[in-house]
Amino acid sequence: MFNLDQDIPEPLRPLAWLIGRWEGAGVVGYPTIESAHFGQEIEVTHDGRGFLKWESRAWILDSENGAKVRPAAVESGFWRPLENGEVELLLAHPTGILELYYGAMEPAKIQLKTDGVLRAPGAKEYNAATRMYGLVESQLMWVMDMAAVGQELQSHVSATLKRVE
Repeated sequence: MFNLDQDIPEPLRPLAWLIGRWEGAGVVGYPTIESAHFGQEIEVTHDGRGFLKWESRAWILDSENGAKVRPAAVESGFWRPLENGEVELLLAHPTGILELYYGAMEPAKIQLKTDGVLRAPGAKEYNAATRMYGLVESQLMWVMDMAAVGQELQSHVSATLKRVE
């Protein structure tokens, strides 16, 4: 059950369903890497200002027993609701990549595409991405398509997470 924090600022209410701690698993794959299962934790918080703080960490799972094999992606950022049902997601990655996503919010659904990508000189080639987040039967489901390392925009990762807090 999800309870709306009564102290949340009005502009954040369309994103309030994201607030909490989520845990789950998904699949990652791309033509340049071997497909694998991964575990993920996401924490979304707010401090009363007009944005949500996003923290995500993931790890590769052993396909036989589901045990953690090694760390995978880490990202930190902010959700910023705009007028007319639009939203921005700003993400920083320790791999030297910064992303600015822009898109539309609907009740319990967000569709985004990169508006800008910055790469540090040593970062891998990464050009664009799309993401979709949705709340389906009380679970956070998300997918990401990516264009990187000479590949066209195509499926890269998807996951399903349950709210744990």
